[in-house]
Amino acid sequence: MKIIKSIKKMQQLANNVRKHDKTIGFVPTMGCLHEGHLSLVKQAKLDTDITVMSVFVNPAQFGPKEDFKKYPRNFKKDCYLAKKSGVDVVFYPSENLMYPKGFQTYIEVVNLSKYLCGKSRPGHFKGVATVVTKLFNIVKPDIAYFGQKDAQQARIIRQMASDLNMDLKIKTMPIVRERNGLAMSSRNAYLSPTQRKDALVLKNALQKAKDMINSDEIDVGKIKKQICHIINSVPSLKIDYVSVVNADTLEDIEIIKGRVLMALAVKIGRTRLIDNVIVKR
Repeated sequence: MKIIKSIKKMQQLANNVRKHDKTIGFVPTMGCLHEGHLSLVKQAKLDTDITVMSVFVNPAQFGPKEDFKKYPRNFKKDCYLAKKSGVDVVFYPSENLMYPKGFQTYIEVVNLSKYLCGKSRPGHFKGVATVVTKLFNIVKPDIAYFGQKDAQQARIIRQMASDLNMDLKIKTMPIVRERNGLAMSSRNAYLSPTQRKDALVLKNALQKAKDMINSDEIDVGKIKKQICHIINSVPSLKIDYVSVVNADTLEDIEIIKGRVLMALAVKIGRTRLIDNVIVKR
């Protein structure tokens, strides 16, 4: 496995791979790898010839009061897991390389960024779209892989790639959960044993909502009320949002119809967790 820190060298390798008619699968990460990331690697290895993973904690997607400096980092462990899972190249650029002095160009997917996490994290998705665009230009993948846990992010990246005529395919892969049902996240590392147990209510609330829909409940107001009731039964959790939206436009809906995204974000202590489920009716 190669570790590349230079943008120029990463681009040269990508050009060489393409020159030999081989394909690149790309898994962008902020490190602190878990099985969710590794599931993306597994799919990339099935689909493409060369698997590239980036490890870069992107400052542009963190707000001034968010956890950029404290975000979990363990590059040595990340490299071990990446190599074990079959990653061919780890791209590990510095902040100064990605955002040199005088940097002033940003990408924003305007409408889709207004909803869900975009309301409480202004500027977050502009930072995501910008760094992903840069990474696509550096790594030059044929297919890029994102997890469904970050459903809004995946939707925004698909829209961006389409709008800007990017020559690649975006694949969104299913949420990977821990044995107890908690959606895997790098931020789970912040949780105490008690908080991890309390956080299980997120999956339980979404499952209850899914059960309601399967029992022919279509009133979004009633479904959201039940989700909030279940989450509020755990005093340590504070709801950021509970939303039921059109899975394509991310706009709020009143009646369950078509492809629907049920998404939520909560704070437990200082840790913000998200989860979601997609249903079709």
